[in-house]
Amino acid sequence: MTLPAADQQSIDVASHRHAVAIAEGVYWIGALDAALRRFDIILSTANGTTYNAYLVKGSDGVAIIDTVKENFSEEFFARLESVCDYRDIRVIVLNHLEPDHTGALPELMRRAPQAKLYISRRATSMLKALLKPGAEQLDYTTVTSGDSVSLGDRHLRFLHTPFLHWPDTQCSYLEPHGILFSGDIFGCHYCDRRLFNDRVGDFRFSFDYYYAHIMRPFKAHLLEAIKLIEPLQLKQIAPSHGPILRDRPRRYLSRYRELSIPTLSPDIGQRELTLIIFYISAYGNTAAMAAAINAGAEEQSGVRVSLYDLEGGEVEPFVDLIEAADAVLFGSPTINGDAVKPVWDLLSSLAVVNLQGKLGGAFGSYGWSGEAVRMIEDRLRGLKMRVPLEGIRIKLIPTLHELKSCQTFGREIANDLRGRQAAMI
Repeated sequence: MTLPAADQQSIDVASHRHAVAIAEGVYWIGALDAALRRFDIILSTANGTTYNAYLVKGSDGVAIIDTVKENFSEEFFARLESVCDYRDIRVIVLNHLEPDHTGALPELMRRAPQAKLYISRRATSMLKALLKPGAEQLDYTTVTSGDSVSLGDRHLRFLHTPFLHWPDTQCSYLEPHGILFSGDIFGCHYCDRRLFNDRVGDFRFSFDYYYAHIMRPFKAHLLEAIKLIEPLQLKQIAPSHGPILRDRPRRYLSRYRELSIPTLSPDIGQRELTLIIFYISAYGNTAAMAAAINAGAEEQSGVRVSLYDLEGGEVEPFVDLIEAADAVLFGSPTINGDAVKPVWDLLSSLAVVNLQGKLGGAFGSYGWSGEAVRMIEDRLRGLKMRVPLEGIRIKLIPTLHELKSCQTFGREIANDLRGRQAAMI
């Protein structure tokens, strides 16, 4: 038994375990996880998520596109069996190899041993790690953009879309139906039994939230993927999580482009670079250091400097500023052998942006031991930022001589940003 896509108003996917037709010969065979409240530790999921998997029938066999999280396998196989015999499965496509997409794969391969796996070229090592026992017997083919697999009267064409959000990710495009099986891109953690974007509740927040926490660090790769996808005839986008986008799917493509390109100009000249100095100060000592560093940096032409007190701002707008900046400095006093919480809150939020190669540095006052500066520097290096100068630590109240050292530090940071200094700590 299958349920037609014609009148989704009446469909309640949670009430049955049958495949749902999304186009002629194309079915959703995924699973609902309405109870999930946190995904991969970092993402809140206010109403759960879906693990979307798909089945495509052709005149020369069946293709399965992705599977589900392992503990939802029973639901997945029940839906698969409602439209297909395992003997007819000829192709298994894995657009991404995380466990929420491949949990049912070992059992599917056991039930359909004749099927051949199709994975991206970067997925080989991950596949072997996923299926360690017997991985050497796997029958798989690696694919990239321009490759395709025939199911007789229809074809699956592959698009190489790495780092969205793992190195192995790819998309699959069904010809001639115009369906893009997009993997994690264009998805969201939003569980609704009505399944289709023109029938479910308002999932706009979930869509943008998913982008911000999963795709944002990979904007450059995302824009390259959009270039591959834009020329396609898109009738539906079928992601791995969240609603199937059958109503005006290009809106979601446009939204990704909009989120990936700054909408406001920072009014910075072509030859001007940006340096942002963040600080927080318990007794005004670190604040005095920040002001001196700011003054020194401003002496360098071609560098626009901005100074922000973390005590007076929220983290999220600062993350946007840092993403667009060329260099960032952090100032914190040492309290109880550590940098203070607002600094760590901001630093921990930077995992969602790409900071590789940006210039960073640290400074701060201290009373006893002064660990904060070194701890911040270690975090910056962990974020793949370049830390060219050893940070400045000043015990208690900075003297005029020490403030001049801070001014020199700011000047040297600006010089390094302009490529006029080769120091590397």
